[in-house]
Amino acid sequence: MIKTRVAILFGGRSAEHEVSIQSAKNVYKSLDKEKYEVTLIGIDKKGKWVLNQPAQLLLTSSNPELVKLNNEEVSLIQKNQSTQLISVSSNQSIGEIDVVFPVLHGPYGEDGTIQGMLKLLNIPFVGPSVLGSALGMDKDVMKRLLREAKIPVVKFLVFHKTELKKIDFDKIVNQLGLPFFVKPANLGSSVGISKVKNKEEFKKALELAFGFDRKILIEEFIKGREIECSVLGNETPTASIPGEIIPTHEFYSYEAKYIDENGAKLRAPAELPKNIAKNIQDLAIKTFKTLCCEGMSRVDFFLTKKGEIFVNEINTIPGFTQISMYPKLWEVSGISYKELVDRLIQLALERFKRENNLKTSY
Repeated sequence: MIKTRVAILFGGRSAEHEVSIQSAKNVYKSLDKEKYEVTLIGIDKKGKWVLNQPAQLLLTSSNPELVKLNNEEVSLIQKNQSTQLISVSSNQSIGEIDVVFPVLHGPYGEDGTIQGMLKLLNIPFVGPSVLGSALGMDKDVMKRLLREAKIPVVKFLVFHKTELKKIDFDKIVNQLGLPFFVKPANLGSSVGISKVKNKEEFKKALELAFGFDRKILIEEFIKGREIECSVLGNETPTASIPGEIIPTHEFYSYEAKYIDENGAKLRAPAELPKNIAKNIQDLAIKTFKTLCCEGMSRVDFFLTKKGEIFVNEINTIPGFTQISMYPKLWEVSGISYKELVDRLIQLALERFKRENNLKTSY
């Protein structure tokens, strides 16, 4: 049996670098080694691509900050109608790659940049393509498109760093009320997000968010339950059973997600009336299609006591850590972690074949 050669890309130039390492460990462990030949490629915070050994990734402490990337620099190139992994120092081929599984959260990995590079290399890759990835990463553009599609989103305001002196706390309170959230427009894993209750917290929140992005969102606070739904597929996607996040912190922060093991309770499936669960699944698929996504995404919602449903955001490369909801929701929906990563790779190969059948000359 000829094995499919899979390259897992992880790390990256992002504040979500450490989370990506955790996700990559779990994807690697779940891949069927009799079916796939796996290569681990780490990207450090300066953007250098380095070859990693499985033992180094798997035997390290569960604290991803302790994982150290190798120094053997590598690159992907097109050669003899195949994608080759090349050693930069020797300029020799390490081997061919058939498909890439990007486990890169945040900028330079989840925003369409790496997807564009992989399309130029003419290699299949897991997850949404360039447009879907870019739309999913930019919360401002994402929410405007969802609003245009009549998908309910919370009230939000957008500001650029050049407007910093014009951002008026009292005017925002008049429009959104208190408390409200301040967040970078292009980031995930709750990095740089603050829940603001007063003017003093507001100044700190602006400084924090603008430290990660030059564009920020200020959003209305919705008192309600946090519901998540996983989506899988290309042209005919399906939605998982919804799950619920119950934070024990002020909100579902980075610390609650990845550092404090008691930071949140994950309930999968969520305890929901059938009609509400169905509405959430339908909205998850509609959101996925509206934002031109393919392969996988996780859609996050707010659910109020009145039964109102709001889409919070979409994650086009959701977490694959031990406590991540994307794989957990598919498990309770009947798809194991091992089967899930296999399906994602097959979806990538199917899309690649479909796209390569398109004409390139006239």
